[in-house]
Amino acid sequence: MRIAFYAPLKPPDHPVASGDRTMARALVAALTLGGHDVTIASHFRSFDGGDAKRQMRVREEGRKLAHRYLRKIANGAERPDLWFTYHLYHKAPDWLGPLVTERLGIPYVLAEASFAPKQAGGPWDIGHRASAEAIGRADLVLQPNPADADCVRPLAVSPERLVPLAPFVETAPFRLPDRAEARASAAKLLGLDTNEPWLLTVAMMREDQKLHSYRVLAEALSRVTDRRWQLIIAGGGPGERDVHQAFVPIGERVRWAGAVAPDTLKQLYRAADLYVWPAIKEAWGMALIEAQAAGLPVVAGRSGGVATIVADKETGLLAPEGDAVSFAEAVVALLDDPARREAMGAAAMRKAEREHDIVSAAAALDRHLRKLVER
Repeated sequence: MRIAFYAPLKPPDHPVASGDRTMARALVAALTLGGHDVTIASHFRSFDGGDAKRQMRVREEGRKLAHRYLRKIANGAERPDLWFTYHLYHKAPDWLGPLVTERLGIPYVLAEASFAPKQAGGPWDIGHRASAEAIGRADLVLQPNPADADCVRPLAVSPERLVPLAPFVETAPFRLPDRAEARASAAKLLGLDTNEPWLLTVAMMREDQKLHSYRVLAEALSRVTDRRWQLIIAGGGPGERDVHQAFVPIGERVRWAGAVAPDTLKQLYRAADLYVWPAIKEAWGMALIEAQAAGLPVVAGRSGGVATIVADKETGLLAPEGDAVSFAEAVVALLDDPARREAMGAAAMRKAEREHDIVSAAAALDRHLRKLVER
């Protein structure tokens, strides 16, 4: 099957790493693994910060690109069997897919469509209405975040068009066999004490909810300085200065790894003892899946779809969103119980392989899409 893939927020080959880019790449990889011919239909980013005039310009540019794409098809370019848009919402609507699929008469599929009724009439009203129309037109909406379903469901033409899809990664590369080797390598790289538990955080440093999460994490960990631990933070971005400032009170315990290469990141996951992230307004968090795939137990905030990734009291502990006190208590509970951490880590690895692996995702995508095209 020939699939035209489009990600209006961030294309899969965007130079800046993020969970959104990771998921876009994972979807392309899973579709390819399923035997499909996937092409990136456009690299056009429709994201807007809340300027109505700019949204209108973006809308017109998107429509021009859709017509340009259609002209290529008319002039002999391969016609797709299906159009697949990843992550559509009011700040990043899809101005191409609905027009192209209507003209070509092919199925229109969305993955991670989000709709917020409270945005009606607000600064993103143009994108808000466009997203509502796109969701209503979609032949299939795949939802990795169950928290989005309640608002998306009323827009879908029929209930069977809304289908859950667990977020996923290729879990095998995270299952490094030699934890001792990974730990020795990380200790040498970052100057860590191998006799203390290592906490790990992997996240972009942006001046939005990411910064909020970092501040909650810093506040929580400042409450557990009577325990032995060191914190590894991997990530970078425009909010780096503010993130560093948040950890000044516990600075001697923090090791800043920066934006690390994928292989180094896998080593850090395998070397650490506990993954910690407050996940403020997080859809689910790809790093939470990666950490568990490496056998790392998790303490996270209960937001968005995080509870579908981290099984509370089984693969980690969930604290109320934004509650630094409860988060600190969860960290202490696992710092004080190494055997429980080890059992949760093993359960986390099994859950990641069973529910969030690319092989099962590829099979599910293939099944849904073939059924759609045949119908």
